[in-house]
Amino acid sequence: MATKNLSEYNIENVPDASNMIFGIVVSEWNPEITGALLEGCRNTLEKHGALPENIHVKTVPGSFELIYGARQMTLNDGYDAVIILGCVIRGETPHFDYICQGVTQGIARLNATNNIPVVFGLLTTENMQQAIDRAGGRLGNKGDECAVVAIKMAKF
Repeated sequence: MATKNLSEYNIENVPDASNMIFGIVVSEWNPEITGALLEGCRNTLEKHGALPENIHVKTVPGSFELIYGARQMTLNDGYDAVIILGCVIRGETPHFDYICQGVTQGIARLNATNNIPVVFGLLTTENMQQAIDRAGGRLGNKGDECAVVAIKMAKF
């Protein structure tokens, strides 16, 4: 369980993002959660100077497809960072484990083999309440955290 608010960070440690271009790939699955993650991510990028026209959003059907979407965005030399946003909630079958492991390994591979950082914004929760808590609820918004990470990694 998260022990800190995902939306809390030291604003002074975040570089200016006014000259940066970001790609965001969002899963359509669990749209009430991924929509909130996207809103938080966009708002935080803009708060740190990113222009709305420099934030490009693409959707994919599910979380596993985030890998392909992120890969396609890394092929475009114009992005300073790519952010993936998705949500997988544990069910009664091992599907959860396969999806979470596959996405984690796929994004790790992209980070190891590309020159553009890919920020991991996949919520992996036991239930819907945990997802709500991390998508603007009592534990903040993972989208905010991903935006800050993307800015910092783009500046790295």
